[in-house]
Amino acid sequence: MPARASSVRRASVTALGVGRAVLMGMCAALILFAGAWGSWGTAQHVMLPKGREHGTMRVTDCSGDRCTGPFTPVSEGAVRRDRVVLAKTVAVRAGRSYDVTVEPGTDVVVRSGLSGTLFAWLPLGGALLLASVVVAGGMRLTRTGWVLGVLGVALLVGAFVTAQ
Repeated sequence: MPARASSVRRASVTALGVGRAVLMGMCAALILFAGAWGSWGTAQHVMLPKGREHGTMRVTDCSGDRCTGPFTPVSEGAVRRDRVVLAKTVAVRAGRSYDVTVEPGTDVVVRSGLSGTLFAWLPLGGALLLASVVVAGGMRLTRTGWVLGVLGVALLVGAFVTAQ
């Protein structure tokens, strides 16, 4: 009897370990999916530039969470605008000019180029950091967790370095 009880206990511990790993894997996948989904709303305008209006924006006024200024087109078919809106971040300052892309059908612009791409993917960077903890702690895959964490930090740092 004791041998049978021991094997049942081992099987249940193994099942719990597998269940924990599967549950944490699903949690990490959900976190990464949410980060990518949150980033894609802005990233699509920066990364898929064909047919979009490109130009520069000179920031004249910042209040609250947005900055405004005139848009000067540089791409063919782009229209000059006296006022466009850019989300205010720590990297946007009044009096400076930024390369931007206009969101279709609006007067809202997003930063373009390398800095714009990295800024667009900031939510994914945060998700990578959070998922690294779940993967390393919940799934006991420490090396994979470290890789996810380093990628998240690199994305966050890269966004702020290129913005300056």
